[in-house]
Amino acid sequence: MNRKELKRQGKRGLKGHYLIFVAACLIAAFLGSEFKGSLNFSLLRTYEQIVEDPSKNIQFIVSVPGQAVTWENVLMQIMQTDTQAGREFSEQLKQEAIARAKEGNPMFGRTRGVLSNIVNQVSSGSIIVTAVAAIASVTGSESIGVAILILAGAAVFFLYWFFIQNVFPVVVRRIFLEGLAYHQVTAQRFLFLLRIKKWAKASWMMFVTSVFLFLWSFTIAGAFIKRYSYFLVPYIAAENPDMRACDAITLSRKMMKGHKWECFVFEMTFFGWYILGALTLGIFNIFFTNPYKTAVMTGYYARLREKAIAEGIEGAESLNDKYLYEKPDDAFLREKYADVIEITKQPPDPDGDLTGWRGFIARNFGILLFSRAQEKEYERAEAEHIRIHELIDDMQGLAYPARLYPMPEENRRKFVQSLNYMRHYTVWSLLIIFLSLACFGWVWEVSLHLITNGEFVNRGVLYGPWLPIYGTGSVMILMLLTRLRRRPVLEFSAAIILCGFLEYMTSVMMEWTSGGMKWWDYSGYFLNLHGRICAEGLLVFGIGGIAVVYVIAPLIDNTLKNVNEKVLKMACVILASVFIADLVYAQIHPNAGEGITHVAQTDIKVQSQ
Repeated sequence: MNRKELKRQGKRGLKGHYLIFVAACLIAAFLGSEFKGSLNFSLLRTYEQIVEDPSKNIQFIVSVPGQAVTWENVLMQIMQTDTQAGREFSEQLKQEAIARAKEGNPMFGRTRGVLSNIVNQVSSGSIIVTAVAAIASVTGSESIGVAILILAGAAVFFLYWFFIQNVFPVVVRRIFLEGLAYHQVTAQRFLFLLRIKKWAKASWMMFVTSVFLFLWSFTIAGAFIKRYSYFLVPYIAAENPDMRACDAITLSRKMMKGHKWECFVFEMTFFGWYILGALTLGIFNIFFTNPYKTAVMTGYYARLREKAIAEGIEGAESLNDKYLYEKPDDAFLREKYADVIEITKQPPDPDGDLTGWRGFIARNFGILLFSRAQEKEYERAEAEHIRIHELIDDMQGLAYPARLYPMPEENRRKFVQSLNYMRHYTVWSLLIIFLSLACFGWVWEVSLHLITNGEFVNRGVLYGPWLPIYGTGSVMILMLLTRLRRRPVLEFSAAIILCGFLEYMTSVMMEWTSGGMKWWDYSGYFLNLHGRICAEGLLVFGIGGIAVVYVIAPLIDNTLKNVNEKVLKMACVILASVFIADLVYAQIHPNAGEGITHVAQTDIKVQSQ
C-alpha cells in the first residue's frame, strides 16, 4: 500500500481532530492500556529515605533516585516478622513524609483532613497493615490474612485489566475510525460500547486474543508473527463488537495474510518519531507520535477492510458498519432524522422568545424573573431544543449518525430526560434551592463533626440550621456558569475555581469584619492555601457543584412545579424572613466559638517550631 498517502491521510485526520485524538491516547496511557512509555517523564523523581548510623546514634536523610516504598515492601515486612512490625514500619514512613511536608511548603500539609489521611495511609502502606490485621482477626492467622489480601488484590487487578485496560484499545479505535469520514467526534463516543451494551462482549473478545497471544509467546515464530496476525482485532471489535471472539480473531488472521511483513515495515517507519519521543521523555509521543501513528494505522485497517470485502473473504460480511467509512446521502439522512429536521425548520416563535433585559438574564444567567405564559413557552421551546441538540450534527452529516448503526444505541430514559440541566430557574426556585442546600450543608458539617468528635455543635456563624456558603455557592454556580453546562469538564473546573474564590474571600471578609477572628483554618490539610481553602474542600465543592447542576437543582425544580404557586411564594417569604432575621441577629451576636473549625494546640506548637 502507499505508505506516504496513508501518512498524509493520518496527518489530515490528526489536524482535524487533534484534541480528541490526543485525549484518547493520553487516557489510554494513564489507564495503563496503551502508550504507557509516554508517561516516563512522570517517573523521574527522587525519594528520600531515613538511614540510621548505630555507631553515632543518629538518623539522616539520603536521596535515592528512582526508588520508592511500595505496598510490596510493607507486605514483605509483615511476612518476615508480624503485623506489628509492619505497622511500625508504615508508621515510620508516614512520620517521615509528614516531617518533610512541614519542612517544605505549608500547602502540602499532611497532619489534618480526610485527604491528608488518605494520602498518608496509601503512601505509607498502613492501609495494607489494617487490611491484614482485619482479615487475621477473622481467620486467626496472619499468613492466611496476607494470602487472602494478595488473592483479593490479584482479583481486583484482573477485573480492572479485563474491563478497563483490556478493552480501552477498542474505545480508542472507535474514536479514530469515526474521525476518518466525519468532521466531529465528541467525547460522548467514549461511551459507545456502553450505549450499545457491548462493553463486556468486547472485553471478552480482547481477553481471548490476549490468551492466544500469551500461548503463542512460548514459540519463537508465534511470539512475533501472531502479534501481526491478530493486529486488527481491536479495529474489528470497534466496528462490530457483537462478533464471537474466535470469529474476530480468524477474520483478523485472514485479513492480515500476506500483509504481516508489510505491517511490520510500516510500523518501523515511525521509529524516528519514537526516538524523538524518548529524547523528550515521552512528552513528544503524547502530543504527536501516539495519535499520529494510531490515525495512520486506522487508515491502514480501512484499506485492508475494503480489500477483504472486495475479495469476499469469509467473515468480512460482519464488517457491516457501512456509514463508518462513507457518509450517507442527504435523502437517507433526511428520512432517518425527519423529526429533527422538522423541528429545525420551524421558525422561532416570536411570542415564545424572550427579548430585552428578560432575554439577556435568561440566556446568560438561566433565570426567569416571571412565571407567565411567555416564560413557560420559552422554557418548553428550550427543553425541546436541548432534546434534539445532540442529533443536529448527526443529521447534518458532521458526526457519525448513531441512528444508522446496525445495533441501535440505548435511548435515554424518561427520568434522565426530565432532568433537563439546561433549564431556567425562577427566583422562587432559586430561593428554595439556596435554603435547601444551605440546610444540607449544615446537616453535613454537624453530622461530620458528630461522627468525628462525638459531640453536637452548631456549625457556622448563624443560629439556624443553615450554612449560607453552601447555598450561595450552589446558586452562583447555577447562575454564573450557565453557558458551561453543556461541557461538564469545564463546569467542574469552573465550579472549583468559583467556590474556591468564594470561600477564600468569605474567610478574608469575615476575619476583617470580626477583628481578626479566624472562622475556619485548614492549616495542616493537604494542598491548602493560607489555611483558608484546601484541596479536599475544593474537590467536594466541584463534585457537589456538578451534582447540583445536573441532578439536585433539576429535581428540586421539578418538585416545586407540582406545588401551588401561591403556596410556594408564601413559603419563600416566610423562610426568607426567618433567615434574614437570623442573619441580622448574628451580625450583632455572632455564633462564635464551638462552630469554628479549630486547630489543635499540639498542631499549633508543631507549626510554630
